[in-house]
Order: sequence, then C-alpha cells, then structure tokens
Amino acid sequence: MKKVSYFVSLVLTVALLSGCGGINKMLKEAGSVNYQVEPEILETHGGEIAVTIKGSFPKSYFNKKATLKAVPVLVYEGGETEFEPVTLQGEDIEANNEVIKFSGDNFTYSAKIAFKEEMKVSELILKSTASMKGKSVVLPDVKLADGVIATSTLTEKHGHPILIGDAFKRVIPESKEADIHYVINRANVRGSELKAEDIAALKAYLKEAKEKVNYEFAGTEIFAYASPDGPLDLNEELSGKRAETAKKFFSRELKKAKVDAAAEEDFLKIVTIAEDWDGFKELMEKSDIQDKDLILRVLSMYSDPVVREKEIKNMSEAFEVLKDDILPKLRRSKLIVNVNVIGFSDEEILNYIESNPDTLGLEEMLYAATLTKDAETQLKYYEMASIEAPNGFRAVNGIGYTLMKMGKIEESKAAFEKAQELHGGDYAKNNLGFVALVEGDLDKAQEYFTSMEKATDESNFGLGTISLFHSNYQDAVNYFGTTPSFNAALAKLLNGNTTGAKNTLEAIDHDCEWKDYLLAVIGARTDNEQDVFDHLKSAVAANEEIKGLAKTDVEFGKYFENATFKSIVE
Repeated sequence: MKKVSYFVSLVLTVALLSGCGGINKMLKEAGSVNYQVEPEILETHGGEIAVTIKGSFPKSYFNKKATLKAVPVLVYEGGETEFEPVTLQGEDIEANNEVIKFSGDNFTYSAKIAFKEEMKVSELILKSTASMKGKSVVLPDVKLADGVIATSTLTEKHGHPILIGDAFKRVIPESKEADIHYVINRANVRGSELKAEDIAALKAYLKEAKEKVNYEFAGTEIFAYASPDGPLDLNEELSGKRAETAKKFFSRELKKAKVDAAAEEDFLKIVTIAEDWDGFKELMEKSDIQDKDLILRVLSMYSDPVVREKEIKNMSEAFEVLKDDILPKLRRSKLIVNVNVIGFSDEEILNYIESNPDTLGLEEMLYAATLTKDAETQLKYYEMASIEAPNGFRAVNGIGYTLMKMGKIEESKAAFEKAQELHGGDYAKNNLGFVALVEGDLDKAQEYFTSMEKATDESNFGLGTISLFHSNYQDAVNYFGTTPSFNAALAKLLNGNTTGAKNTLEAIDHDCEWKDYLLAVIGARTDNEQDVFDHLKSAVAANEEIKGLAKTDVEFGKYFENATFKSIVE
C-alpha cells in the first residue's frame, strides 16, 4: 500500500475564489485528504491495469452541499488514459452517488484500463473538481502511483507441435522357422520330413542370409517336444533324443551354408519340453473337435499332467480323434534361425537422400529429417517423404512442424490441416491448437487442447500459457507441472513463488533467451543486487535489445540511478 498526502500553498487561488465558500475550504484543505493505492506500483495482468484507491476525508472537510468528481489518469509519454470517473456527494445532495459524511468518511474505488506498451513508464494522477451552488474549483492534481510493471507480458507464445516420428530401425530382427515331425515314440529324422516345404525354405533362407551383406546371424534355436500322452519319464527321454537328432541335422545344414557364427559358443540353443500341453491347448482352441470345450475345461481344472491325461482318455471317442488330428502335430522339433537385418548408417542415409533418394524407403526419409538441425534441410526432406507417400500424414505433419519452428505460421497451419484430413487425432488438435495460440486466438487454442482425448505435455504447456495470459497463475503452475520452461517459471513468479521460479529457470537445459532477464527480475524482487547485475549482463550479451527494456522496466526502479546498472543498460 502507498500513502500519499499533498499539502499545497493555495493562497493566491483562495484569494481569487474567496466567494466560493464551502468549496474554497475543500480547495484550501485538499492536502488533508489521504489516499492509499494498491498496488503501490501499478502492474498489468491479463492485458489490463487494475487499481484500487482508498480515500480518507477528515472531519468537517466534505461540505454537505458539495459534490466531488474525480478521475484517475495514467499519464505517459505521448498520451494519457483515464480510468472510469467517480462522483462523490455531500449529505444534503439528492442524487445516486456515494455519500461522504461531513463528520469524516472513507471511500474505496476500483477500476481497470487496457494496457498499452507505452504505459510501462507512467504516473497515476488523480484529477478532481469540487462543485457547489453552480460554482466549481479544480483541486490540485495528486500523484498516486508509478507504473507499470509489465513482467506478465513476457509470456512466450511459442508453438510446441507434436512430431509423429519415423519407424526407422537400423537393426531389424528377423526369424525363419521349420518343423521336423516324428512318428509316435520315435526320434529318428525321416527322409520324407527333410523334403517338406518348410525345411526346404529354411535351407534356402540360410543360403540367402549368408550371401546378403546386411544380414547378420544372431543365433539358432531348437525346441524339441513330445506329445502329452504316455508316461512322463518316457516323454522326457523322447524329447531329449529328438533334440539330438534335430541338432545333428541343423548343424549339418549350417555347415553347408557356411555360417561361420555357428562355431561360436551358444550359437545353437536347445530346449526340450517333455509334454507340450501349451501346444495341445493351442491346437484344441483352433480345432472343431466335438468335445473341444469339455477338453479345454479339463485343462483349466487340472494342472497335474497325469490327471489331465487320465481325464481326457476317459473321453474315449474324443481321444481317438485326438490321436489322429492333434497329437501327431505335437511330436516335433522346431528349428529357428534368427538374423539381424542391418540398415543404412546415418552417413549413408544422408548421402542417399541427396544423391539417390530412390534408394531409401519412407521410414528412412523421415529419419533423415531428424539427422540435421538445419530447418530448410529438414523441410526439404519432409517434402521428399510426402512425395514418396502422398497419403502419408507423418510427412505432411513434419512439414507443418518444421514450418512452425521456422516461424511460418500460416504455412504450418495449412500443412497441419492437411495432416488432420489424412489422419485426424490428438496430435492434429495439439498442433492446430498451437497455431491458434501463436496467432493470438486463445479461445480457439483452448478449444483444440481441451478436445484432445488424452492430454500431453505439449497440450498442457498450451493450456498453461493460456492461463498465464488470463492471469490464472495457479492454474498455469498446475498445467506446467514439473517440466522446466520459461513460462513455467514466469507462472510461479507471478503466483508469488520466487524461489520456485528461480529453481525452474536454473533447471532449463536448452537455449532460453529470456532466462537471464527473468533471473535478474527475481534478483530485484529479492533484493539480490549481484544477481540483478550478473544476469542482466548475460541477458544483454545474448540480446542487445534487452538494454532498452531493462532501462525503463519498473522492476529495476530502485537501480535506475545505480552506476553499475547504468553501465549495463546505457
């Protein structure tokens, strides 16, 4: 609160107005009226300047038949702006204005005006006129406050679009499988099995993988099974023997294909499964056997393999079908070849996209755009990807993403709208929300962000920024969460948490032009002179234009005459 009392010498004026009686006394004693102003230094929030003035009239000052019209005026270089005027009246006046008692009284006045940049350096002056019986006198102007702290206007309207990334993987795992089937209670590999189509395909794959320079063998596996019928000890022995015969065949084929890695330890892994109940269940679920549901119920009710087998065999008719249609498929060894398909290196991708783009697929083109920080180059690569996939929304979205980062908002909007047509979703609403935000359409931006099915860090940043503009600082703090950003720090500062604001700024690990400036403001608010000067120096070094802002920023009012401050901003 700021207390202002002005006592002026009005001898000449009083002599000239001696015929004015009561209002002459109000003029003569104008300095006895006390004013308290809140805030002490005017501030702008949400694009407005709000002020509250509390006046205190002493006893016998306000004539019962007088009226007083007062208007606070913000005066600045190049102009002035009036707040809403107020009229007060004495006790004997019949009107609808606020009455001030002759015995002494108080009044409270609150009003707002729209903020303009030129108001940053200004004075709030109270102009008033007393009137009675058709005569008026102009009371002395009273300076009420300085202004205007405009720290809230530092809110950044940067876009935070979502980039729908590429699915490029440099190493892609690939596998090829084949089965060797056995006769019941046997483990020998029959010649007919080796002529099976899947075995032939496995052999061809081994040869192909060996010849391709970008194929790398990652290991092989054998899973040897016995069907879940018969004694468990017999099945354990049987699955072990089947693993041995399968290994002998597989090792021979690896040698024929000249797979050098086969000689490495653990290249071939073997797993034996005495009773393949999992495989049995899977085949049953796919079958149309008459007692299918009953058999599956047995599997769910009993975990003991002996009990399971007994219960299923009790269904004699169903078991006969199982012997012919299900169990033979479980007497097998599964052979698996695992390879890694090695993609182009970063250097190769960048070379091909410039010299021979037809060599690359869509994912590699999208990935190429992430390998450069040059916005023009990124834009070119996304445009090439959009030609490769005309209906691909990711490339078009990438175009919009890059254009927004380049500050080309209208062009980015067109790209985002096209991406939305191709494949609408939360990402499109988020990106179009930031277009609206940067363009200043806060209502439209909020509509986009709040219509998303699932909030993201980006959309929360957008909603936090909108809350900042609306002076809803606690809401802004909540939306920004723990992710450090300039706006998050500003929200904390404007919400009264200087320590939190400073910690957030210091946690920012990316380029932030206004970071040091806000740290200097925090230094001023906490009377840390060294922080003010150190951070202002850094801010000015990063952006010479900051000098002009700091020189007249009322946040630094107490330092305006300080030699060090002057040396930084002059």
